[in-house]
Amino acid sequence: MANPERIGMENINSPGRVVQVDAAKYTAMRGALMAVLGAETASLTYAEIKERLLPLLPADLFPGGAKAGWWLKGLQLDLEARGLITRQPTTPLRWRKA
Repeated sequence: MANPERIGMENINSPGRVVQVDAAKYTAMRGALMAVLGAETASLTYAEIKERLLPLLPADLFPGGAKAGWWLKGLQLDLEARGLITRQPTTPLRWRKA
């Protein structure tokens, strides 16, 4: 049995640490997250992001939204570490494209 393709995911809270994750799920979640945080969008809360991206996720990878919360949080931290999205100093926290 072959291992699925893997990709490195970073974490802004653990600089230099890279975790290998499923590449298909990473790519799908990244695409959905970046689409939700499009150029025309102001900053969004975590709840707003999750609500908007769930319909964009492939059902074969995230059946019924399964594990979407874990992947969303992981990608949020990864994209912050890569400088692609920024956290806004608000309550509740909000994110936008960098």
